Amino acid sequence: MTLPTVLCVAVTSVSWAADPPASSPAWAGTTDSASPQTSLAAVRSIIGADTGPAAALTGKGVGVALIDTGVAPVPGLPVTSVVNGPDLSFESQAAGLRYLDTYGHGTHLAGIIVGDDKESGAKGVAPGAKLTSVKIGTSNGAVDVSQMIAAIDWVVKHRNDDPGSPIRVINLSYGSGGNPPNWTDPLQYAVERAWQAGVMVIAAAGNNGNAAGKLTNPAADEWILAVGAAATNGTVSTADDSLATFTNLSNGGNQVDLLAPGTSIASLRDPGSNIDVAYPTARVGNTLFKGSGTSQATAVASAAAALLFQAKPSATPDQVKDWLIKGGTFLPNGKAATMGLLELNVNGALARTGSVVQKPTWNPSNGTGSLEAARGTSHVMLDNTALTGERTVWGAMATAQWAPKSAAQTSWSGGTWMGFRVAGDDWSGSSWASRTWAAANWAAPSWSSSTTWSDPAWSGRTWSGRTWSSGAWSGRTWSSDAWATAGWR
Repeated sequence: MTLPTVLCVAVTSVSWAADPPASSPAWAGTTDSASPQTSLAAVRSIIGADTGPAAALTGKGVGVALIDTGVAPVPGLPVTSVVNGPDLSFESQAAGLRYLDTYGHGTHLAGIIVGDDKESGAKGVAPGAKLTSVKIGTSNGAVDVSQMIAAIDWVVKHRNDDPGSPIRVINLSYGSGGNPPNWTDPLQYAVERAWQAGVMVIAAAGNNGNAAGKLTNPAADEWILAVGAAATNGTVSTADDSLATFTNLSNGGNQVDLLAPGTSIASLRDPGSNIDVAYPTARVGNTLFKGSGTSQATAVASAAAALLFQAKPSATPDQVKDWLIKGGTFLPNGKAATMGLLELNVNGALARTGSVVQKPTWNPSNGTGSLEAARGTSHVMLDNTALTGERTVWGAMATAQWAPKSAAQTSWSGGTWMGFRVAGDDWSGSSWASRTWAAANWAAPSWSSSTTWSDPAWSGRTWSGRTWSSGAWSGRTWSSDAWATAGWR
């Protein structure tokens, strides 16, 4: 069949209410429509966040960076809880779409982390945390690995811009199709630089199934926390929980570190967004939407990490990773039991905070590997021309020149990344959020024959009050895969 020309990014953690649209294979997921709803209150109970010492924690004073498809100004996301970092997506070149979630994925994850929806009563796992949204994905999920790398670099550079809520966690519900050597991969180098700077990176394992044979990149990196989804079966008891069948498992190298609830999670709906239009049966009331995948599980784990950092502000990513993994709940069913995969338990992690954690000795990446190898099968398209080779969205780049600058936190200077003007220079931007990084027009030519970044499909698409204007979502760009949602149902 002919693929429509749409801006699309691949995702590794969402499931769908029906077969995913051909325009967004990266965000595609499972179609288990029989899964019962898992409310955010149930999620909190399953992971033990509503009892014992954990019940007093909200994530206050902790920043979480959500590098995703942006967030929409729905009532369930308090303005004071959200900051908009730079929009590095293709849609940044359309003022009416800039910073906003046209897909619906980022808003769903934001709800899991910091949501507070008065109409439904749904509340995120860490409602007191400060969420910094860095948009890289479009209405159909289109994104390139170079945009992800630039976003991670920006977070590391600006992690302490808000001294009251410094960024301690990066949520990456993203995974490329690449299987590069981990000792040279630039994407793994970027997440390792963040980790060494004190920012814990939590990544989705992927939704290609237990037989996938490998985790998506960068979850395959041994340094960071790789999260798989637990099937919760509509109960708050962990006795019937099991490894979700869509979760990637590895035959070698890094394995899933931790499981978290990830099936039919009822979080914030983004009215009129791509997935909201495509999967109306996933709606729960007026304000919620059901989604399944390692993306959702990763958001739960990121929020839990924020609770740990609130309780132990001086903790390192290595310590929090160790506490979360070893403090988990044993699941007596199926592969989770035979493999020893534990499910997130916040109180179990808190109980281990007095334990000594040995610094890991994994071999690090040097970052000088190929961008094309990091992409693997995940190619973004513009006017049916794939972005390939040693080129970012904005132009050619040698990773051997980027890696030392990333390490020194000099790859960004104001709104330029590696010499490319990709955003404004400071926090002088305007949006619905409490604070916004400024935008800029992209002057660099595209990799296709096009002479402009603008897209006729962007015209007429506006956020009006509480919803996107009606109409089908389409555009000039799309990509094969990258995001980690198994389905919306």
